[in-house]
Amino acid sequence: MVGLLPEPFVNADSKAYWAAAKEGRLVLQQCADCGHVEFMPRHVCPKCWSENRTWTDAAGTGTVHSFSIVHRAPLPAFREDCPYVVALIDLDEGPRMITNIVGDGAYQVAIGSKVEVCFEDRGEAKLPQFRLAGAGGGP
Repeated sequence: MVGLLPEPFVNADSKAYWAAAKEGRLVLQQCADCGHVEFMPRHVCPKCWSENRTWTDAAGTGTVHSFSIVHRAPLPAFREDCPYVVALIDLDEGPRMITNIVGDGAYQVAIGSKVEVCFEDRGEAKLPQFRLAGAGGGP
């Protein structure tokens, strides 16, 4: 199944992000001028418009802000995985990211659940996913 799923699109702004993910690290961009930490990777800081960006390792932990359990796949490649959990995660560093909740107990997710990052092999890449903190399983 994994071979059929889309791989991440890598561009100049996200190249370092996906390289770190391939190593099993979640990284975030930080503005070297104002200190703002951001996700998704982008060319300029959304707060001060500086192009002076650095990468910082994230703890890989956060809290579920919102979630949905998908029962009807948006594309045929995802049909085999249904149902699956899509969630907005408030990372401990501040940024919010959209991802999947995977592993043991994924369907017991609740708003406010603590989560930790894990990585799913996706072709030549690794995709950051999250599992409930302390739960086993997942990629």
